[in-house]
Amino acid sequence: DEQLLLKEYLAYKIYNLLENKSFRVRLMKVNYVDTRNKVRPFSQFAFLIEDDKDMAIRNNCNKKAKAQYSTEAVDRELMTKVAVFEYFISNGDWSVPNNHNIRLIYDNNNAAFPPYPVPYDFDHSGFVNAGYALPNELLGTETVKERVYRGFPRTMPELQACFDIFRNKKTDIIALVNNFPQLQARNKKELVSYIDEFYDIINDKRQVQSIFIDNARTK
Repeated sequence: DEQLLLKEYLAYKIYNLLENKSFRVRLMKVNYVDTRNKVRPFSQFAFLIEDDKDMAIRNNCNKKAKAQYSTEAVDRELMTKVAVFEYFISNGDWSVPNNHNIRLIYDNNNAAFPPYPVPYDFDHSGFVNAGYALPNELLGTETVKERVYRGFPRTMPELQACFDIFRNKKTDIIALVNNFPQLQARNKKELVSYIDEFYDIINDKRQVQSIFIDNARTK
């Protein structure tokens, strides 16, 4: 289903709106030809993902061989944004310590700075809602669309500062979805509704307290 690929592409583009330390993507149409002439030629959408070294250089950082860091040992402010974004798209398929769907890049100007986390690979998210994506048993959810915050606790001021970034980009995010010509109208409607649910949550201080503070992970 090409629509799934297009929704994942949009997830990358949305995060680009929120953070420069993110993987850029480029949509393309690929023509496939079977050299044995057993399958008729056909075309499908695909997208290219920026090389991690290039992404690091673009952000005045550098890439190193995989190193193990705890989630709370990386840049705190950016880790907050990453965790909130993963909640935004309802993606539980990531881990900093296991280098799973997270790349770490390091500041060129100060080697003492903690690394910056950069997320990728969003096809198991509720935002994409692929038929093959199964809910994580450890999260206790019934569907991948059920959001669970997998970040560590933050103070209310820290969270509100992060949420303000999302609030300030809401119009752009909605426009990005609605103006994406390759996405079917019903999928646009579903995504906008799903996005609106996120904003309803972060604009309710009781839910913020419960989800992002009281019930945040502690280990």
